[in-house]
Amino acid sequence: MEEKTIVCISCYYKGYDFMEEMKKLGNKIILVTSENLKEKNWPWEAIDEVFYMPELKPSVWNLDHLVQGFSHLMQTRKVDAVIALDDYDVEKAALIRETFRIPGMGQTTHRYFRDKLAMRQKAKDSGINVPEFTSVFNNDEVNRFVDKVPGPWVLKPRSEASASGIKKITNREQLWEALNELGEERHLFLLESFKPGDVYHVDSLTFNKDIVFTSASKYLAPPMEVSHEGGVFRTKTLGRYSDEFKALDDVNAKVLSSFGLIYGATHTEFIRSKDDGKYYFLETSSRVGGAHIPDLVEASSNINIWREWAKIEDALLKGKKYEVSKPTGYYSGLIIALIKDREPDYNEFECEEVVKFLPIDYHVGIVYKSNDATIVQERLDRAAEKIHAELLNILPPKSKPSS
Repeated sequence: MEEKTIVCISCYYKGYDFMEEMKKLGNKIILVTSENLKEKNWPWEAIDEVFYMPELKPSVWNLDHLVQGFSHLMQTRKVDAVIALDDYDVEKAALIRETFRIPGMGQTTHRYFRDKLAMRQKAKDSGINVPEFTSVFNNDEVNRFVDKVPGPWVLKPRSEASASGIKKITNREQLWEALNELGEERHLFLLESFKPGDVYHVDSLTFNKDIVFTSASKYLAPPMEVSHEGGVFRTKTLGRYSDEFKALDDVNAKVLSSFGLIYGATHTEFIRSKDDGKYYFLETSSRVGGAHIPDLVEASSNINIWREWAKIEDALLKGKKYEVSKPTGYYSGLIIALIKDREPDYNEFECEEVVKFLPIDYHVGIVYKSNDATIVQERLDRAAEKIHAELLNILPPKSKPSS
């Protein structure tokens, strides 16, 4: 089978399983990454060439320079696919595809998977429940929204990954103070009703518009809460036959179909309102979930989302059939917390349900799995209690956060 050339773009250290699998499938891998990630332990045996981009600020490159560099690269190499390994790279990859007419998601569709304002409007137009929202371009529109929708509200960046940059607003004065502080960057934000409730994430694989694998999980502390207040990040998978899973599976399928996704990996978040019990769409992304969520998914299903995504891309490039393995039916849980020591002593966390301890500097990271959902919950609770009592560091990390 003909070797294809795949360019992987990433401003974070991630996607190593994807590149390894792509190489194993007989392809050439070119990595374009941030200059400050040169020393990371990339899967060099899978990477044929690497190019580095300086960062203007965290995760931001000069896009004109990226296009210029790519034009030189294209003169001597035929590029078959451009892959964004992180949320911050989706628009970079879409720009490259559009400029050089490389197949894949272009700039119009990419906005539904990157720009929170575009995705909310698309979801609303498609009949999907979303929290009440407004752009903040026009003063009168903002005031009308505040008059109509009772607070609190959240002021959200349109293009930030995870819960970073979100500000909870409780009154009109606080809102206008926050908007004025944004200055020239005000148009990069949106305003949304704050809905208390349980937050879920759905991680999927799609091939030729068919969703071929879905994992649904529930955050035990909302990401926004962990991001703003410090603390312990926990999430657990849902049983595939539970009512929660079925409801999330349905609404996730509606989102991906409405947004025009043809293939690839997605990570989508929903909230179940405490007020009315309905599921509301929060955001989606055309990439693998961050914060070691792929480890959680693999523990429960035996499906490595990174590697399966590589197989999907390879099958499409080479006109092959693709079929995902039947997932196993375990329950799994993930816990991650910032701690004071560079390396935790994991001896006190040892138990038969541990799948792996995650090697993250200044963090505790544990993945559990069991046939019994109750046991997974108990392990997560006990670990959280121990971390809170003895290890937790509530200071923000100095390094760039994991996406």
